[in-house]
Amino acid sequence: MQFPESWLREFCNPPLNTQQIADTLTMAGLEVEDLRPVAPPFAKVVVGEIKEAVQHPNADRLRVCQVDVGRGGLLNIVCGAPNARVGIKVPCALVGAELPPGEDGKPFQIKLGKLRGVESQGMLCSARELKLSEDHGGLLELAVDAPVGQDIRQHLNLDDTLFTLKLTPNLAHCLSVYGVARELSALTGAPLKTPVFAPVEVGLAEKLPVKVSAPDLCGRFSGRIVRNVNTRAATPAWMVDRLARCGQRSVTALVDISNYVMFELGRPSHIFDLEKIHGGLDVRWGQPGEQLKLLNGNTVTVDGDVGVIADDQAVESLAGIMGGDATAVSDDTRHVYVEAAFWWPKAVAGRSRRFNFSTDAGHRFERGVDPQLTVEHIERITQLIVDICGTPDTVCGPIDDQQVKMPTPQPVTLRVARAAKVIGMPVTQAQCVDALTRLGLPVTEQDGVVTVVPPSYRFDLQIEEDLIEEVARLVGYERLPHTPPVAPVVPKAREEARRGAFAVRRQLAALGYQETINYSFVEERWERELAGNAQPVRLLNPIASQMSVMRSSLLGSLLAVLKFNLDRKAARVRVFELGRVFFKDPSVTNSDSTVAGFDQPMRVAGLAYGALDSLQWGCTDRAVDFFDVKGDVQALLAPLQPEFRPAEHPAMHPGRCASVWLAGRCAGHVGELHPKWRQGYELAQAPVLFELDLDAVLARQVPSFRTVSRHQAAERDIAIVVKEAVTHAAVMQAIRSTGNALLRDAILFDVYRPRKLADGSISGGLSADEKSLAVRLTLSRDDATLTDEEIDGAVRSTVEALTAHVGARLR
Repeated sequence: MQFPESWLREFCNPPLNTQQIADTLTMAGLEVEDLRPVAPPFAKVVVGEIKEAVQHPNADRLRVCQVDVGRGGLLNIVCGAPNARVGIKVPCALVGAELPPGEDGKPFQIKLGKLRGVESQGMLCSARELKLSEDHGGLLELAVDAPVGQDIRQHLNLDDTLFTLKLTPNLAHCLSVYGVARELSALTGAPLKTPVFAPVEVGLAEKLPVKVSAPDLCGRFSGRIVRNVNTRAATPAWMVDRLARCGQRSVTALVDISNYVMFELGRPSHIFDLEKIHGGLDVRWGQPGEQLKLLNGNTVTVDGDVGVIADDQAVESLAGIMGGDATAVSDDTRHVYVEAAFWWPKAVAGRSRRFNFSTDAGHRFERGVDPQLTVEHIERITQLIVDICGTPDTVCGPIDDQQVKMPTPQPVTLRVARAAKVIGMPVTQAQCVDALTRLGLPVTEQDGVVTVVPPSYRFDLQIEEDLIEEVARLVGYERLPHTPPVAPVVPKAREEARRGAFAVRRQLAALGYQETINYSFVEERWERELAGNAQPVRLLNPIASQMSVMRSSLLGSLLAVLKFNLDRKAARVRVFELGRVFFKDPSVTNSDSTVAGFDQPMRVAGLAYGALDSLQWGCTDRAVDFFDVKGDVQALLAPLQPEFRPAEHPAMHPGRCASVWLAGRCAGHVGELHPKWRQGYELAQAPVLFELDLDAVLARQVPSFRTVSRHQAAERDIAIVVKEAVTHAAVMQAIRSTGNALLRDAILFDVYRPRKLADGSISGGLSADEKSLAVRLTLSRDDATLTDEEIDGAVRSTVEALTAHVGARLR
């Protein structure tokens, strides 16, 4: 929120300088994000009045002006502005003035000079030349009553400072200049000037029929008719200036008045064109299919969860968010209806996000606006309308105030002992009462207990901790003692049988992968297609329509990263993510790290696409394949020995996918992307992916001492013939099933498949459905050298096991 310091000091003017006020607000929780002067430094610029303006004798676009600057004589100034004319008052930079730097960054010096042969004794300035705005359409025209010769900084109050506050959602009562002043008064003890709005004289008895059909949407609706106004009246310069310093451009007088009261008092309001309302107004929930063209030009479709204001024919406004175009005031408007209402915060919250825009009104109403002052604020708006847009025929109707369902304040109790414990320093009951009283909160006392009934503008005071926060803010955070922790802070020691997550990150980085960090919110389509999850965890209020569910797999996020990089011409992508996934699980209970009904395990996933290596001369170019990524998974899990079994996964190729097993448990999957998803993502080749449970990856065997055998190992090669359908995993399983204590290792080092010869016979003495596998057995014992009998026995038992389990025969 942005506002000028001068406006703040009109309500509360403590004996502090600008920086001290900023520090006071920041230390009280109202963070001053930025302090910026209204105008950059410049000097010797005064109010000048053009007394004469004639055509330049040597230039068609220049005029020679005689300007009165209150110095006893007229200055001869050459000016090229299109609006330079007799009678207007404008900023005049005198000779010797130094204007703000231009595009070159150097200050602009005003010197006595000649333009096309005519002497110019100064310069008439635009708002852009003084760095007051970007308007460069002509000279900055000042008010007709501006004192000639007055310093322009004094006349326009350019030594003012703009405050920009970054407010947390619980500080809705500070979303106005008066609200900030109320806080400043409580913090400094400076008196607060509370505005009082006298009722406007009522000249007619007419009321607009209004029905509040949804008390859970609108608790109070106030409004009045004002007839015979001049909507073409110009907004006063002081109001335009204040709105500009709040970051709001001037639109029309009526719109400016509504915005001004919003910034002044925090009350969003709306002004309807009375003649465009058909019948009366109905405040209700929307009906599915109803449409409304808004003031911003967008046409939206509402439903039963969106509040509206409708007349007898159509929807005219989004409740608490934005008015409709159909009843907007225009230059032809003669009669208006002024509305100020209390909208329940929950009925407004999140509605703007549905339509992909936000408004100042919605921002305030979804946090809470005082329901008690709708009538007083309508009186303020009405008085401004009469003062600015009034005509001799302007008349005002009575205020129609309907209080349907007002908030009922609930007392909040603060225990002084509890406050001292939470704040971390001794506080007395007198300190607590003083702090809460300074904030304007009604307080009742008992022994050690203080009770507050929150005022209507404090929606944030609901529990004891809210009052403790108020006491801490008023006592001063800077007064909190620097108390070291009572107990030593010792990190939890990691088990020796586990490694840290950062070790996994470093190892994947060493394998050539780059880490990505993605949202846990994903598209529902990803869950259905890539994870096979038909019932994902849905978000009640997603930040975007395409991020509506919680992910149960990391693969969708990695594919999105791949597509993003490929769209930017990346030829080789290797990425990984280490993050949390989410499942519904009724067996999970609440704890310090879990939420009842939801399982949230950690996983690590990776993706490889493109060439195996970057371009180089030492090896031929080859695309990454299943076995490359399988090797990366083995390296990541080493020294554990995973088992890979053929499997199916919704995201992966049904014939090129394997499950990863560790200690009899499936720890994840590795495989190529499914062809239909590859086609859907328009990928030139299939990426290879893996996803593993992080707990399994972190597990490590505790190292144990083992002597190295002093005796030489023996190696024996066997060639067996098996059916083509027999897998490598089945062969290795059969070899290990012997339980031979001498067997140290078994490695497949050759595969031979027969070829069909020209005469139709099969080479190698094998059948067409057979293959030959060459396996090297490594045999050893620690206490002695192996004998031939032991070696032959081990080989024989291995061959017998292969024959029994996979039907193998020696070749």
